[in-house]
Amino acid sequence: MKQVKTKTIRSGRWSAETSPVPLRPYEFPDEFVFGAATSAYQIEGGIDAASGRGRSIWEPYFEKRPGSDTGEIACDHYNRMPEDVRLFKKMGLQAYRFSVAWPRVLPQGVGAVNDKGLDFYKRLVDELLAAGIEPYLTGYHWDLPQALEERGGWNSRDTARHFGDYMELLARTLGDRVKYWGTLNEPAVVLSGYTSEGLAPGRNDPKLWAPVVHNLMLAHGHGAAAIRSVNPELIVGCTVNLVPIEPANKSARHAARRLWQRDYAVFLDAMLKGEYPKIVRKEMEASGLQILPGDMELIGSGLDYLGVNWYLRLVVNRLGRVIPVPAAEITQVGWEMHAESLTSMLVAMQEEYELPPIFITENGAAIDDKIEGAWIHDTVRMKYIHDHLNALESAIARGVDVRGYFAWSALDNLEWASGFRMTFGLVHVDRKTLKRTLKDSAYWYRDMININQGSNAA
Repeated sequence: MKQVKTKTIRSGRWSAETSPVPLRPYEFPDEFVFGAATSAYQIEGGIDAASGRGRSIWEPYFEKRPGSDTGEIACDHYNRMPEDVRLFKKMGLQAYRFSVAWPRVLPQGVGAVNDKGLDFYKRLVDELLAAGIEPYLTGYHWDLPQALEERGGWNSRDTARHFGDYMELLARTLGDRVKYWGTLNEPAVVLSGYTSEGLAPGRNDPKLWAPVVHNLMLAHGHGAAAIRSVNPELIVGCTVNLVPIEPANKSARHAARRLWQRDYAVFLDAMLKGEYPKIVRKEMEASGLQILPGDMELIGSGLDYLGVNWYLRLVVNRLGRVIPVPAAEITQVGWEMHAESLTSMLVAMQEEYELPPIFITENGAAIDDKIEGAWIHDTVRMKYIHDHLNALESAIARGVDVRGYFAWSALDNLEWASGFRMTFGLVHVDRKTLKRTLKDSAYWYRDMININQGSNAA
């Protein structure tokens, strides 16, 4: 497979008139929103003692890997937040999806509140609202307090209960200004931090699969219930990353379906049907996992929206092994760019589930940007976003209720264990000076929003 690189189609200042990627209105519902997304650990920095933040699972993870890029500074959003919100306004964002760092608010995961940390998110929400940008809050994006990890982490039912208490605190603090709430981000990836070593906490124990899956779903259930106990009018959802598993041929259909059910439908079925897929139930029973009375009712109590993070598809053979796609265009991460599979996946989900409204809560591409003086050209990223908006347009035409799109990411950030070399952002962040520079894609995105629903851009 070949690595796609940005081609410089023109030089100098961005111009909508000479855009190499179409700018047009899409057939979206009137309430459709355009935004961008980030996560706390990837951009905030501010993990020093002066901030009052507790340790997360990422500090010991990186300490075991000397020389790694870390979240110690990241994009320094903790100190530069007002500047960043002004940039978001300049980009014309109608909405901004961010996560709250659990250890910044509750340094031990439970107990004493760090007022400095809570104040940061109060100020962030106020800045966003003053800029005319709707805040979309996510409670957990992979940065578990280390104190809870030492007590079992997501292998413990207690962590799910503590998550509910944490979400209640956030809802009582911010529920008067934040309407849209998300519990977890990508439980499948959180799970991989326990069953493999590529993400924190890096336990690399496949036996933890069943209890961690169930405890994450319990955490969603406790979190959603806690938010609604504060204000039943708040809009509550959960975000899952979905990767369609497509068969290479007819003989691979069973393997593809099984992988989809185990890796992704496990979360969809739990939240939307109140049960796990049959193959998952068998695996959970064999592991000795105890599902207590009331667990599935709590997990399946209903979603006001489903957040979908979408980046790629996988093609497998009859043995369930991922195989390369000839001549595929891929990103820096090695992910295939194939927007058509987003349409087919959403339509298939519509046929299988009674879906709530859907937000595409993350979608983006890590590509090689072309820096030319004060300008940063990223035509491939513009085309990627345009292709995926086309895919959503097709899904909506076929009856899928999609309400919004959040580009990943607002800023070039820390791509976890991959460090700063993977550039997903609409905004370039200089690693030496931390200076922010809007890329061509940010201007294209602003102009696209203007064409579709108007903008609050300066």
